[in-house]
Amino acid sequence: MKIIECIPNFSEGRDATVVAAIGDAAASVAGVRVLDFSMDCDHNRSVLTFIGTSEAVLEGALAACGRAAELIDMRNHRGCHPRIGAVDVVPFVPLEGAKMKDAVETAHRFGRAFAERHAVPVYFYGEAALSQERRKLADIRRGQYEGLGTKMDDPAWKPDTGPAKPNSHLGATAVGARKPLIAFNINLDSDDIELARKIARSVRHSNGGFSHVQALGLLLERRNIVQVSMNLSDYEVTSIRTVFEAVREKAAEEGVNILESELIGLIPRAALKDITPGELKLVDFSDGRIIENRCPVSIYQVE
Repeated sequence: MKIIECIPNFSEGRDATVVAAIGDAAASVAGVRVLDFSMDCDHNRSVLTFIGTSEAVLEGALAACGRAAELIDMRNHRGCHPRIGAVDVVPFVPLEGAKMKDAVETAHRFGRAFAERHAVPVYFYGEAALSQERRKLADIRRGQYEGLGTKMDDPAWKPDTGPAKPNSHLGATAVGARKPLIAFNINLDSDDIELARKIARSVRHSNGGFSHVQALGLLLERRNIVQVSMNLSDYEVTSIRTVFEAVREKAAEEGVNILESELIGLIPRAALKDITPGELKLVDFSDGRIIENRCPVSIYQVE
């Protein structure tokens, strides 16, 4: 049996009824197992995690994202996280019995079906990218929702499927296939956005920082603090401890302490083998945030 994981990100993190409806839509599909969902007010974003066979996950993704398309209007959206659409990004990850080509195939099938059903432009990224220029999600998101019209006027940024203009209330969607990653945020005891951006530049790979690390400096307006928001795409190469210590040291140089850190979604047990949640100052952490505690250990063995 081929098991695929899907982790769609939606541009809604303030209305719990909307987020619940999206999760319920996925859970209603036979063969789908919802592992986790989270929502963030400042990011105005929610993340859903579920697994199943390729067919079940495809149907689960269409159900959840279809519900989101009914309930989210990007014309009213404000948040600190970069985004291009109501259904912002939909990654597929190969797990037990599956290979990357299976995740790519599922991503392509989903992207084309979603674009057709909801008249949404879709870009394929990561391992599902149809061109080298679109492998990086950050490149697709550049300009965000507000800049989609100008972006699509450039023939180089014609969508891979769907209409060649933004959907007025849904924007566009990025659909990809990738390895598992850890979404990890560190909140600083400061409101200095330039400091957060400076630290983010120092740790992210594209600026000469750590391999397999993406990072942004964000302002959490509700709390008036800044955050270094990171994705670790290979924790075996660059560990969560490595980036935590680097951020701590960079902040300390400016006389700033780490308030706390947080996970978005789940984390493999092995990623915590050299550090404790307490040392990471993780908030809202429990054993249920460890992937292997939410599904059989064998499922999370990527080929």
